[in-house]
Amino acid sequence: MERIDPAEIPQGGFNRLLGLEYVEVHPDRVVARIEVDERHRQPYGIVHGGVYASLVESVASVGAAVWAHGQGISGVVGLANATDFLQFHREGPIVGVATPVHRGRRLQLWQVEVSREDDGKILARGQVRLLHLHDPAEIGASEFLSR
Repeated sequence: MERIDPAEIPQGGFNRLLGLEYVEVHPDRVVARIEVDERHRQPYGIVHGGVYASLVESVASVGAAVWAHGQGISGVVGLANATDFLQFHREGPIVGVATPVHRGRRLQLWQVEVSREDDGKILARGQVRLLHLHDPAEIGASEFLSR
């Protein structure tokens, strides 16, 4: 499967709330960015860990879904997200880059690095394990998963 237009990825719901913008979407690599502002900070003025974990899950899930669709699999759903926070960050864009580690018959494992856009310093690292869905209607799948 070839690269798809990031505009095809649903931008509503949680993606909009997070301010997540997909830059590159391909079955072997997904890149997205968030312009950090006050909504992303915890009381100490640094990016909340949940922002990193959400970015990790989002880019890994999109990459896994794009690959799954190319294999005739209806969709994917996350089973586990382990995100480590390595450096603090206060403002400016952050970028998440997801790549596959394993893609099997039933499961996929993706790794994600989150870095500062300006200097590439790694802020967080995570991995997401995903289960292939053969009938996404069971979870009320969106139009994206059903295509």
